Amino acid sequence: MPSANRRTTPIAVDADQIEGRYAQLADYTVSFETFKQDADPAPYFVGLPGDRCPCAHWGVVTAGRLTLRWPDHAETYVAGDAYYAPAGHLPLVTAGTSIVEFSAAAELAAAMSVVEKNLLASGAQR
Repeated sequence: MPSANRRTTPIAVDADQIEGRYAQLADYTVSFETFKQDADPAPYFVGLPGDRCPCAHWGVVTAGRLTLRWPDHAETYVAGDAYYAPAGHLPLVTAGTSIVEFSAAAELAAAMSVVEKNLLASGAQR
């Protein structure tokens, strides 16, 4: 059975706001993300449908606090909370937040290509 570990998954995104490690598990991607500073990454989603994340995610907050915002409401999760995030959200994170998240690999890859392009254009991606 395939597995992934935060410590052994290579860093794929190293930006001012986020360190992201991503591993493929069958048709899903497991994301290990750590947020280095308080961040509203909404500008990095510009160009996606509705300028929001088009992917559904299942995750666990392992440290800190994550808020997910939809046009009509927001939900906040803290360390130890498991969550399901339907498409159409924007994250808001506090420094020191870490999550483990599962997403459909093809959908996430398409969204991340836009996010990474926006990170590079902003100068936040190293």
